[in-house]
Amino acid sequence: MDSQGTFQENTDEQAAFFAALADPTRLKLLKLLCRQRNQDALCVNALAALLGVTQSAVSQHLRVLRAIGLVKGERRGYHIHYFVNRAMLDRCCKLATAFLSPEEPYKREPCQKYCPETKRKHASEEPIAELGEGS
Repeated sequence: MDSQGTFQENTDEQAAFFAALADPTRLKLLKLLCRQRNQDALCVNALAALLGVTQSAVSQHLRVLRAIGLVKGERRGYHIHYFVNRAMLDRCCKLATAFLSPEEPYKREPCQKYCPETKRKHASEEPIAELGEGS
């Protein structure tokens, strides 16, 4: 895959990650689940009580987090208990770091290539040949 394709792919993945965490309740939910070990996973009832929101709201937020793979569920008796997918959390941390890092851009392009005003400005700054030169 070329660098433009990789750049676009990472951007789409980063956008999905940031969109999932854009809601304050979802962010609190993820923080809460990050503190748990898999064996201490929490069910919707416990999550709702700890967050002070309805079970329905927790279920909807979990659906978004599961859709991007950040949260997994495991059936234990009658209830599903949720925990953070550590592999995906590591991947998301790398995506966030890549997005926020001041690394070298994948390709530098001069502004005058795209901006007509910059082209005109640079054209007017070019030295004009003196009369008599080259004649």
